Amino acid sequence: MPSDRVDFPGSQGAQLAGRLDRPDGELRATALFAHCFTCSKDIHAASRISRGLAEQGYAVLRFDFTGLGHSEGEFAHTDFTSNCEDVVVAADWLAEHEQAPSLLIGHSLGGAAVLAVAPRIDSVRAVATVGAPSDPAHVAEHFGVLREQIEREGSAEVQLAGRTFRIRREFLEDIERHRLDRSLADLKRALMIFHSPLDATVGIENAAHIYKAAKHPKSFVSLDGADHLLTDPADSEFVSNILADWVHRYL
Repeated sequence: MPSDRVDFPGSQGAQLAGRLDRPDGELRATALFAHCFTCSKDIHAASRISRGLAEQGYAVLRFDFTGLGHSEGEFAHTDFTSNCEDVVVAADWLAEHEQAPSLLIGHSLGGAAVLAVAPRIDSVRAVATVGAPSDPAHVAEHFGVLREQIEREGSAEVQLAGRTFRIRREFLEDIERHRLDRSLADLKRALMIFHSPLDATVGIENAAHIYKAAKHPKSFVSLDGADHLLTDPADSEFVSNILADWVHRYL
């Protein structure tokens, strides 16, 4: 299957690096994938789900948020708001250069981002989340005792998944301002929630909250036995297969 490198200006002016996975045959629809916090477009879950959907006729754009992966910009100067705006400009790029996205997919905090912006993207007919928190502020739980240092000193170096990231006080203030319940109530798109009951990073109660706050049509699929990052290829394949069949009826 074709997989093309693309670049486009992000919400803060930096060039964002993306990859567009295309089907070999007829195009059914176009999707946009938002990766997890401090991850990249090339993490296993993003690449496997995107390629799995491409095998079933969907073109999928996955991209690195500002300051991550191969994208330009300073991660320390980003926040949840800028991530959301990056999703919007990625959707605009698809609409201008390929086909406007009908489906938004978000993994972990990327799931919260696509839920937040879906009502703003007219072409979107369906949204899918994988291991998403019901509140963006959930991510601050992973800063541990360093959260106090961030609030006191303005920033701190935080170890996340074996890498060091500078987190600023403004990031904490931004995630505290965002609440997804209003976006969920106004979603007006079909919603699919994937979540593992064994997810040790974002607990299953988050999926329950999202499901309760959203209106129909909404669906939930339990990823029994999966971890948060879907490191087992079988879990990503399962998500892409279920998602391709489910979303077809809404496009």
